[in-house]
Amino acid sequence: MAVSEQLKEALDVLKETGVRMTPQRHAILEFLINSMSHPTADDIYKALEGKFPNMSVATVYNNLRVFKEVGLVKELTYGDSSSRFDFRTTEHYHVICEKCNKIVDFHYPGLDEVEHLASHVTGFKIGHHRMEIYGNCPDCAAKEAH
Repeated sequence: MAVSEQLKEALDVLKETGVRMTPQRHAILEFLINSMSHPTADDIYKALEGKFPNMSVATVYNNLRVFKEVGLVKELTYGDSSSRFDFRTTEHYHVICEKCNKIVDFHYPGLDEVEHLASHVTGFKIGHHRMEIYGNCPDCAAKEAH
């Protein structure tokens, strides 16, 4: 799906849930859709502070919370202490570099069967699962090789 379509759909969701669209909200949402880096709230703030000099980090956090509540954004909490935010809300996994903390999306539909198996074996009603894969990204591996 094109970025403009994703943005339009996200704006429709916000309108349906009664969230008023501000220029800051629009910019944060657009940044998240365009970003494949799973940014922190601070990353988003730094990227947009030139465009919105009056915007604070708290504004970014508050908007991310709103986006999370309506299901547009997922908050990712991993080894480092700062939450990262992901616009892609479809089921996918993350491969994380242990050196630079880069996060890359990875989709493997076969793992959905794990939920069915877990439910069958334990009797649990499974809601979701999460998987992270850790290693060194190609850039860090290349630096290490030199």
